[in-house]
Formats: sequence, C-alpha cells, structure tokens
Amino acid sequence: MSKPLEGIKIIDFTHVQAGPACTQLLAWFGADVIKVERPGSGDVTRNQLRDIPEADALYFTMLNSNKRSLTLDTKTQEGKEVLEKLVRESDVLVENFAPGALDRMGFTWERLNELNPKLIVASVKGFSDGHHYEDLKVYENVAQCAGGAASTTGFWDGPPTVSAAALGDSNTGMHLAIGILTALIGRGQTGRGQKVAVSMQDSVINLCRVKLRDQQRLDRVGFLEEYPQYPHGEFSDVVPRGGNAGGGGQPGWVLKCKGWETDPNAYIYFTIQGHAWEPICRALGKPEWISDPNYATAQARQPHIFDIFKTIEEWLADKTKFEAVDILRKFDIPCAPVLSMKEIANDPSLRASGTIVEVPHKERGSYLTVGSPIKFSGLKPEITGSPLLGEHTEEILAELGYSKDQIGKLHTAKAI
Repeated sequence: MSKPLEGIKIIDFTHVQAGPACTQLLAWFGADVIKVERPGSGDVTRNQLRDIPEADALYFTMLNSNKRSLTLDTKTQEGKEVLEKLVRESDVLVENFAPGALDRMGFTWERLNELNPKLIVASVKGFSDGHHYEDLKVYENVAQCAGGAASTTGFWDGPPTVSAAALGDSNTGMHLAIGILTALIGRGQTGRGQKVAVSMQDSVINLCRVKLRDQQRLDRVGFLEEYPQYPHGEFSDVVPRGGNAGGGGQPGWVLKCKGWETDPNAYIYFTIQGHAWEPICRALGKPEWISDPNYATAQARQPHIFDIFKTIEEWLADKTKFEAVDILRKFDIPCAPVLSMKEIANDPSLRASGTIVEVPHKERGSYLTVGSPIKFSGLKPEITGSPLLGEHTEEILAELGYSKDQIGKLHTAKAI
C-alpha cells in the first residue's frame, strides 16, 4: 500500500518531544524523516529516564519511530557541506533549536531559501516571534502555565495544576504537522516553500479556548452557571478552577466505584446531559426525579448537583467501574472508566485498533508505543522501531552521492 507522504523528504533537526512528535507523525504517513543528530550523543532523550542500561530510553524510542538517523557535526566545514546537499534534496526542515541557533550555524532562512527555494522550514518555538518572552526557554509545564491551562486546572481551594497530558509538547507537534502539510499543499500551488512556526504558548491557548469563552461570559454576567461554585460559592473576576466539572455546559464529575479504598483509579466519569436525565433516573432507580420540579431541568438541578452525585456514588458502591459503565451505556449515558496506564497498555481494543502497538528494537527487544491516533479507510500506518544513533548515516550519504572513500574522509574529519 502506498503512503500519502511517500516521496517527501524531511530533515529532522528536532529533539526531546514537541518536534519529534511532529516528525514521527509525518513518518508514519510515509515521509522519509532523516533525524540529524550530534555524533556520539544524539538526541538527549536517548539516555534520559533509562530503564535498560546502555539502551535507548523509552523517552526516545516512543517519539522517533519510522525515522532514519544521520549523525552529523554541522560545526565542521565538511558537516556543513553535507547539510547543504541534504537541504537541496529535501522538502521540509523541522527544528526546535533555541532562538537564533540555526542562524549561528550559517543556515539562515535566506541561505536555506537560496539553496532550495521549495524548502519549507518549520519551527517549534516557546513563544511567538515578537512576544516579550520570545527569548525565554520553555518546557512542557512552562507552556501549560503560560497558555492558561494551569490556572484553570485543579480544585478551587488548591494551587494551579499542570496536566499529565503533553499540552505543551506533543500538542505543539500536532499543530506543527498541520502547518507543514498546509505549506506542502501551498507549495503545490505556488512552487515555493515558506517558513512555518508554532509556539507552545499558542498551542496550549488553542486547547483552552473554552476557558477564554468562560472568561468573556464571566466578565459579562459575573458567574458561570455550570461550575461547581454556582450557586453557593463566589466568583472572582477570573475563570476559576473547576475540579472535575465538565467544560461544555454538561455537569459531570469523577465518582467512586467499588474498590476505591485500595485502587486509586476505581472511579468513573459521569456526565449529566440534559436529554439523558430521564434514562439516568431510570438507571439509578429514581423515576420520581423525572418530574420532580427540583430536578426536572438543568437549572433546577444545579443547586443540588453534589447531592445527585452522592446518590450516584451510593448506586456505584457495589459495582466496579467496568460493571457500572456496562450498565450505564445501555441507557446511553455519557460515562467512562478512569483507566490507568497499565489498563491502557493491556486494553485489547486499543491493541486491535493499532492505538497501542508493540514494536521490535535492536537493543531493547520489543517495547510498547503509541500508534497513529488518526485512522484511515485506505491506510494503516506500520509502526517500526526507532533508529540507533547514526544507524543510517552511510546509507543516507550514499544516497547523496558520496563514495565510500568520501564517507571515510568524513569519518576522519569527525564530521559524522
């Protein structure tokens, strides 16, 4: 089966998570992603959080599937010449260096555009160009705080809280992948490349748009009716933390199930959606609530919402999270078990769909990783193991026209 991005060559100058998440996605869909790494060390995540001595860490393997590794010292003249040849033959260069690093290497946008006018140069940034923090170094949790996610996450009587989801890193990589694909389509129309940039702050803000919605509502009316603080609590002039409340106007909460005393994940998320109120009442054995004026409408229920949740927890007390969901889904009630990462790793449905895959590795043996979250009717991405450091260096150099003797001289010059 041919892949949509076959024939697209990408220079991957990224490291850690945001950039590699972007280029891995493109590699899954057929792009030839050449990961350019420093000789002798490579991407820092190769040895971060290792669980097997001397083997590439899972941090690296799970973000660099389907790529080829080229070791190259671009500080040497010989290394610069190799990179120039690679630029001339590539479609995209992706980087997440510190601001100005590519320029200091001698590869400014003007120089890259001179070498290859069709080249798309895609960059991950912490903050957008011109932002007053544009020189600030940004990591995952920094981005979550700067993007508004932390201030609106957690409980109202506690501090701002960051999410375990990579809202700053992998989310930014997904946004950049969209930008690259858009630029490739644009190049087909104009014949020219362009610069594409995505900042981590902007990407987090994009995912927090409903909180920006709430800020404007709060500014106008002074309260947010779907938050747990309403109607008994007070609102300040900023969007508060709402605990586990639903963000879309449908009251929801994480509720205890059988075994919660010993299992930290023996919970379900339960949503009280307006049209599902009657089925909820029937599922709980509370048919009298259907017509009770204290419960019949969403507005009437809100003052009693935690009493309702308490009643649901009483119903859940003798049911595991899986038993509860199996009952509730028959009533078309929006809910889900709180799954641990161990349960996700072993979920047969996720294995069957290719969301969780087991892939071989030359040093580690097999390991679990995340497969494509995007499903196609005409494409099933094959997930392959991440490359060893410099595994494809000679292969790539040969494709660029270097002879064995020339490759040997590059070795001697310590350029590769």
